[in-house]
Amino acid sequence: MAVWPLERLSRRQQVAIAAALAIATGALVAPQVYGETTDDDGTVAVIEVNGIITSNTAQELETELRDARHNDSVSAVVLDVNSGGGSPGSSERMYMAVERTAQEIPVIAAVDTIGASGAYYTMLPADEIYVTPTAEVGSVGVIGPAPQPTGPNEGASAPDKGSFHPDDHREQTETIKRSFLESVMEQRGDEIELSRTKVAHAQTYPGIEAVENGYADEIGTVDDAIADTAEEAGLGSYDVEIRESERQQNLPFGLGASDGGDRTAGESGDSAINPHRSLLVTPDLWNALFIGNRTNTATEQARTSVEPNEAATDDGGDGS
Repeated sequence: MAVWPLERLSRRQQVAIAAALAIATGALVAPQVYGETTDDDGTVAVIEVNGIITSNTAQELETELRDARHNDSVSAVVLDVNSGGGSPGSSERMYMAVERTAQEIPVIAAVDTIGASGAYYTMLPADEIYVTPTAEVGSVGVIGPAPQPTGPNEGASAPDKGSFHPDDHREQTETIKRSFLESVMEQRGDEIELSRTKVAHAQTYPGIEAVENGYADEIGTVDDAIADTAEEAGLGSYDVEIRESERQQNLPFGLGASDGGDRTAGESGDSAINPHRSLLVTPDLWNALFIGNRTNTATEQARTSVEPNEAATDDGGDGS
């Protein structure tokens, strides 16, 4: 086949050939470029974390997050948090489940009303924390009944050797406090503008202030979190799958969601919160669960900060 040198063609012919080559090249390249810049549709799973955190709550969240990680159609997760905390052990389980998930897919936590104490612990590993302006966030501390000694021989010999000595209670509380604080500083130490001691005062902050001091990242709703986490996952279009919490407790407004059931405030199915152990709950939730309308005296409740030998009052101030 004869090949004509380009210089022997007219200017018009050269332009026509160049245009044809450009079109042909574009037809070959365009599908490849499109495939590199636009991902397939996916799903954003919105998982609710409501009410008192118990072993049931932890099991439910672990199951939902495990499914999200192993489900190829789920590209991102939003945690819809509305809780004032609960059991320390269950909160730690949820923390670890969120951490594992955030290592694989984008995770954003969103707080509409309250995300404090054990609930704040839970969402620490999320990529970002969104809050509404008046949401209640923080409470990095432990609360529980003040340990009362029962006698000089307590814990030394039978029949008292199986009892929980006040020193054991204090040691357990200190361990929980340190673990909570260390997790906060590890996950958000670069963002938090407050000193370690101030964080240990177990104070809650409204959403606007929480963003300013680094407890949260942005002012936003669950819908904002859905849109942003989908963008982080590279989704051009996406489905939203709401995974509602199966167990919700009857609590006063602002302490957690209520499903109108007949369970009492201190129960969650077959897993009750123990009032004789230290808990990761806000003072308001503690009062709602165990004290009610009774006077909140020092013998009924001891609010502690995270640092050893440093106490904090119920409103987050320095204790004496």
